[in-house]
Amino acid sequence: MNQPLWQPDAQQVAAANITAFIHHIETSGGPRLADYAALYQWSVEHPADFWTAVWDYCDIKAEHRGARVLEHADRMPGARWFPDAKLNYAENLLRAAKQVPLGGAARCEASPLGGKQVPLGEKDADTAIVFWGENQIKSKISFSELHDEVSRLAQALRAAGIKPGDRVAAYMPNLPGTVIAMLAATSIGAVWSSCSPDFGVQGVVDRFGQIGPRILIAADGYFYNRHTIDNLPRLREIMAQLPSVEKLLIVPYASGTPDLKGLPRAINVHDFMAPFKPGPIDFKQLPFDHPLFIMFSSGTTGVPKCIVHGAGGTLLQHLKEHVLHADIKRGDRVFYFTTCGWMMWNWLVSGLAAGATLLLYDGSPFISKGAVLWDYATQEKMTVFGTSAKYIDALAKLGLAPRETHDLSALRAMLSTGSPLAPESFDYVYRNIKSRLQLASISGGTDIISCFALGCPVLPVWRGELQCRGLGMKVEVWNDEGKPVRGEKGELVCTAPFPSMPIGFWNDDDGAKYRAAYFERYPGIWHHGDYVELTAHDGLMIFGRSDAVLNPGGVRIGTAEIYRQVEQLDEVVESLAIGQDWPPQQPNDVRVVLFVRLRDGLTLNAALTDRIKKQIRDNTTPRHVPAQVVQVADIPRTKSGKIVELAVRNIVHGQPVKNIEALANPEALEQFRDRPELRN
Repeated sequence: MNQPLWQPDAQQVAAANITAFIHHIETSGGPRLADYAALYQWSVEHPADFWTAVWDYCDIKAEHRGARVLEHADRMPGARWFPDAKLNYAENLLRAAKQVPLGGAARCEASPLGGKQVPLGEKDADTAIVFWGENQIKSKISFSELHDEVSRLAQALRAAGIKPGDRVAAYMPNLPGTVIAMLAATSIGAVWSSCSPDFGVQGVVDRFGQIGPRILIAADGYFYNRHTIDNLPRLREIMAQLPSVEKLLIVPYASGTPDLKGLPRAINVHDFMAPFKPGPIDFKQLPFDHPLFIMFSSGTTGVPKCIVHGAGGTLLQHLKEHVLHADIKRGDRVFYFTTCGWMMWNWLVSGLAAGATLLLYDGSPFISKGAVLWDYATQEKMTVFGTSAKYIDALAKLGLAPRETHDLSALRAMLSTGSPLAPESFDYVYRNIKSRLQLASISGGTDIISCFALGCPVLPVWRGELQCRGLGMKVEVWNDEGKPVRGEKGELVCTAPFPSMPIGFWNDDDGAKYRAAYFERYPGIWHHGDYVELTAHDGLMIFGRSDAVLNPGGVRIGTAEIYRQVEQLDEVVESLAIGQDWPPQQPNDVRVVLFVRLRDGLTLNAALTDRIKKQIRDNTTPRHVPAQVVQVADIPRTKSGKIVELAVRNIVHGQPVKNIEALANPEALEQFRDRPELRN
């Protein structure tokens, strides 16, 4: 394609934060930078100057920054950023509250922790958070009310003895109360970790059992697809296996008055907070690398790894991405469809530090015949819509055209992550959602709680490409010989330190697990595990996880290359490809096997199989064509919606899947066991 799908006009470029940032660099004694390419190059060649400029431009609030910016720059891991700094993450997210008169807080029927409040007379300009629980519950919270609720809960936590370094865990839906609880905990310096309530008992215990939380915050239940799910029975089992928990704070959400009988150490969160009145928050000033979040790997190959992220690095990186890459300004209304078990929740919440209003949603995105999120976008004048590639593909399969049914005049950017966004999905967005829209496919992960490649408001959008590598991220593509390449597929690596690298893994005192996870293949170089290509436009194309790359006849094939083709067929809802050892008794090669989920009521036959293979052969290479195509009723995926090729490969080869609790639909795995189609 010779023309971009979208290009910013001169007015958009002039108004972009990144343009003002370049001016800030120049007027602060830095170099003249002609464009994004020059800015990117300067950012990776002069990292200390760049990250200092981000700190200043984003006006990070800190007790002390110190003169030192980057210590041990030649070590990865081992580099230290702003080693003398003292700050508080929550203080930076709540600073917008000081721009709203305290008398302007919304009056609500109940605390926003529960989510059932009805806002009375609140002004939109003062709104910190909007919440929709499917189409059953709607609420808004002002910046000043957010501050007051954090103040009360922080006081209650301190009174319970919570201090810096203690773990506070949440088993919560994506409620305003979850944000309040996180801010209260981190204002003290406690370490926050969360799981969404669709995790089963073992999945929660596998995660929180490793980190020993003193406080567990949990909703009494949640809504999904208009059904109410009671969480209290699961909480009884969970508490029996988490002896470190001293108090279980129950947030009324599904029920106004949850029955806490039989729940050890449980208290209604409103009773817990009742003795405390709003007041100034005592934000604990802590080192730049003080632990902020413990995130968890997907856990499909064993007990999840506990990835520890520091407060300063997370804040600095998120502000860079929100302010410069997503162009978020005070008053933007930012949405991301996520649960509290996915890093995109943590990323979204940091938008408060940029002055954004957060639009939270919890429940199924497909109620109201798939229109609910677009109803939300219209009613709340959403400016940034974030979602997954799978959601966009599902909209296309449903034949929805939001541009014809909804007022999306406020929407200026759409973000997508979770899996590679197919070129055809780019076409769908510009044809059926909005033609004048920045579509930013973004990619990074839980490992870095941020992005290696993402969008840029002053660059064009090219079909099938992530717009750019992130500022300050020295990202390269390396071939099998460990040499940087452009225009050919290889491994995504980062060759220099960046602030949001994990500060380590929990219970990994010697750092052995941390080094093995990212630095084993290329010592001193971050190896991310994505199979990618650096394009002629200096963008990035992603072809899947490199550990799921197929290798028939010694030729490496990214699974996304196959999915892109087969999922264009109207009959196919989604697909999953693996490499099966073949022949099975003497496996010295693999053959490609493709599993397909078809539209309801359809059965795979010879004609459709031939069409699938022809679609792949005509648009890729003969080596991409699967040896077998097999119909399944469902495709297994993680809680965050990512399909799990490795788990399916293990099942097909008779090997165990070590942690099925990490899956949203573990029962789907049984369809892949002992399939007769795979014996010949």
